[in-house]
Amino acid sequence: MALTSLLRFGVLERQRAANRRPPTVIARRSLRLPETESVTYFAGADAYTLPMTDDTSTRGSFPGIRDFLRTFVIGICMGSADAVPGVSGGTIALIAGIYGRLIRMVTAITPGRLLGLLGALVPYNGRVSVQDAVGVWDELDGWFGLALATGVVTAVVVVTRVVHVASRNSPTLLFGFFFGLIAASAVILVRELTVATAFQASMAVTGFAVAFLLSGSSTFLSAGGLLVVFASGAIAVSAMILPGVSGSLLLVVLGQYTRMSTTLTRFVDALAGVVTGGTADRLTQHAAVVGTFVVGGLVGLFTVSRVVRYALDRNRRATMAFLVALVVGALRAPVERVGTEVGFTTDVALAFASAAVVGAVALLLLDWYAIDLDLETVDTER
Repeated sequence: MALTSLLRFGVLERQRAANRRPPTVIARRSLRLPETESVTYFAGADAYTLPMTDDTSTRGSFPGIRDFLRTFVIGICMGSADAVPGVSGGTIALIAGIYGRLIRMVTAITPGRLLGLLGALVPYNGRVSVQDAVGVWDELDGWFGLALATGVVTAVVVVTRVVHVASRNSPTLLFGFFFGLIAASAVILVRELTVATAFQASMAVTGFAVAFLLSGSSTFLSAGGLLVVFASGAIAVSAMILPGVSGSLLLVVLGQYTRMSTTLTRFVDALAGVVTGGTADRLTQHAAVVGTFVVGGLVGLFTVSRVVRYALDRNRRATMAFLVALVVGALRAPVERVGTEVGFTTDVALAFASAAVVGAVALLLLDWYAIDLDLETVDTER
């Protein structure tokens, strides 16, 4: 009964979508209909009957291979940035000119539209409507989202593997590099920040204090259960679409960055093992953590990110003061990590500082040549 009610709600959403857009034509090959078949569908009070000929196609909604691959490459760049503390995928989206479209796509994803898509594809009432599914898919800007998400996931899997290897073999250089990225990111953001009131200053102090305290030896977080993983996913993924704010940096602050990098790498290895004929024991061991993080990320993307955008709309300067101060306070995390795992000696400090310089110079060069970030004019319109 509950599923039927949800699917009926989806039908209503599809009917509303039909009222909002002109009718499109369905390809015969998509429905596997004979040459002489026709299709009847409804848009409001009107009924349309169209012959199914070779000239009709649902591919009209597909942007084309070139545009799809371009979005995929942008997704790879965003994923690579999101996987590294101190670099923001949202900033990459701004550079690539897709940030406004990204925000519109995220806010277009609603329960009604998702149920409409499900109702169009599940034959609970004896029919499957490809046309209705395509209509909802287009309203969600689905091809853009699919290409972008595929690129992001691909990059995250690759980059986290590199991080996993580096954290085991060269933690000093890795976290020194991260320190440089975070420091340069803080410089770039503070340069664009204006604090004009006592409230804005108090938000900045609060943000710094939260990040600084959490960046310490937070064993209770790094060894936390699935609830911590869920919350980390919600916070990190929601931050990944904000220009200048690094989701991976927040994972570092929460003590989850190395844990999730290692778990994701082992999960992918175990998945490859199952595909090649291995056992699923290791896969199920890591799937719970990865799955919980992904679910938390989806919840954060559609809830926490909306809260942040609401805060930006209400008081942009105070919100950005808090977020930028988080970045500054997080500078403690890489230092704490090296001090705990390796211990600082003269040689370690020199290596750490050298890697930090490399990371800072890399991000400052990116800022110099590619980034024109203005925190006062970042578009968060739906």
